[in-house]
Amino acid sequence: MERGVIVRGRLHGRRIDLDESVEELEGEVEIVVRPVEAGRANTVESVFEFIRSLSPGTRTKDDIDRQITEERNSWGDR
Repeated sequence: MERGVIVRGRLHGRRIDLDESVEELEGEVEIVVRPVEAGRANTVESVFEFIRSLSPGTRTKDDIDRQITEERNSWGDR
């Protein structure tokens, strides 16, 4: 199974400066270069900001727990 790592960086002609080191891979690699959409950073902070921007749900904890229990019961002896 192929394993890859996604790291952001900047392209300067034939040189690529990575924003973080890559310890998981060593040796010859294949590089795929694509532009990053302006204003869209894939950071942990942006995920939390997105979640905070959502309106609150209307379901209660009991309702959600009941649905999970029903789903698990439908699995049988798996």
